[in-house]
Amino acid sequence: MTAKPSVWRLIWAEVRANRTAQSAIAIILLLIICALCAPWLARHDPLVLNLETARFIPPFFMEGGSFLHPFGTDSSGRDVFARVLFGGRISLALGFLPVLIGAGLGVPMGLLSGYLGGRSDQFLMRVNDCLLAFPSILLALILVAFLGQGIVNLMIAVGLAYAPTFARVSRSSALGERNKEYVLGAFANGASLQRILFRHLLPNILNSLVVVATMSFASALLESAGLSFLGLGVRPPTPEWGAMLAEGKADFYQAWWTLVFPGAAIFLTVLSLNMLGDALRDALDPRSERRGA
Repeated sequence: MTAKPSVWRLIWAEVRANRTAQSAIAIILLLIICALCAPWLARHDPLVLNLETARFIPPFFMEGGSFLHPFGTDSSGRDVFARVLFGGRISLALGFLPVLIGAGLGVPMGLLSGYLGGRSDQFLMRVNDCLLAFPSILLALILVAFLGQGIVNLMIAVGLAYAPTFARVSRSSALGERNKEYVLGAFANGASLQRILFRHLLPNILNSLVVVATMSFASALLESAGLSFLGLGVRPPTPEWGAMLAEGKADFYQAWWTLVFPGAAIFLTVLSLNMLGDALRDALDPRSERRGA
């Protein structure tokens, strides 16, 4: 009997064979490196104001631009390039950490519901259905309004909004695995419920969870940026891509770069994550035509 290839082996094989996946990973890694190396790449402090001599300096490729401010400056004389780099730290964290929170809450709930079945499954899924009845952005908006502004509260709110999605996916996967021999054998050998859920079921449903997590990363980043744009997330003058869009919209006709560059950073990140998610879905879906070829 041929051993089932691991999730990570399938992902690596897909990345090696798929140029789209390679390009997506390259862009994501570049954005992460730029965010981590922001103090060394940026020549200016993203919070320092220069109202007298540096307001609305255009990007370097425009007349009047300067390489000292490659992306230009905003209405307060702050360097847009520095703010995009430092904003990447917060924006990427606002995409990644809420997914961890959502998975940490939703996956155990879904595993327990799918494995136990019966009344426990019915109760947990009805609670989950009530949460899924709200669009994730609306649920996050309600939670932010309840918890208050701030980066930590924004992460918690968006993470809680994604927990029902992880619960539903992990539950459906657990339903398909709970009656297989390896689970029944573990139960017959006296394995605890915790061991069955996390040592036996979880590794065998990672296929679905990896794809959902990648797609959720992109959506969580968008929703966090949207809440910051509405003034319910990161507070100015903290650099964050969504908050930068909110600040730049009033000056768009005078200084379009204050809106375009943070918007381009969001676009590139979300596009790359979606391309990577599509590639992983092709690699991990057993019904994929590419895998069957």
